[in-house]
Amino acid sequence: MSPRVVDPVARRQAVAEAVFRVVVRDGVEQASLRNVAEEAGLAIGSIRHYFDSHDDMIIFAAEALIHSIDQRIFAHVQSLGDRKGDLRRPGERVLSEVLPLDERRRDEAVLWLAFATAARTRPSLLPRAEQLFDGLRALCRRVLTVMRDSGTVAASLDVALETERLASLLNGLTVDGVLHPGRMTPELTLSLLRKHLDSLR
Repeated sequence: MSPRVVDPVARRQAVAEAVFRVVVRDGVEQASLRNVAEEAGLAIGSIRHYFDSHDDMIIFAAEALIHSIDQRIFAHVQSLGDRKGDLRRPGERVLSEVLPLDERRRDEAVLWLAFATAARTRPSLLPRAEQLFDGLRALCRRVLTVMRDSGTVAASLDVALETERLASLLNGLTVDGVLHPGRMTPELTLSLLRKHLDSLR
């Protein structure tokens, strides 16, 4: 009987998804090699075969999260400039992809906050936290620039300043949506985002 061939890319991704589940449920501090191995249904030795250290595993999971979010948002951003008419609603749809409006996006938001918070005391995570910080601002800048160029917001809009304001709003909505989901509901979250975009005319 020939030995089973394991796809290393798929195995590393499966471990990253196990990290996600542990972090969402119990926090980054509980994402030990042992706990992640148990969650993934693997031996610790299998985890160590694919990752040099615990830090390596957590960094890979953070990068996998960033890649997943980027891929999904990129598809929305690509079609943004093709739309005609009022781009505030398409802009709202693009921006809402980073907000905790359903279970998948809420889990992503929990992971984003967990990794960003952990980066304060884990220098190895800092570059990934900075990547998330910069990525949100790049998204806001792209949406606002398209909206300004299409005439759906004021032509005199200070894109640099409004990028920071919009990113801060999205951050606040995300934190409140994760920590107080019963109060910052998806409906209220979208209403506040829509109100902000409408105010830029």
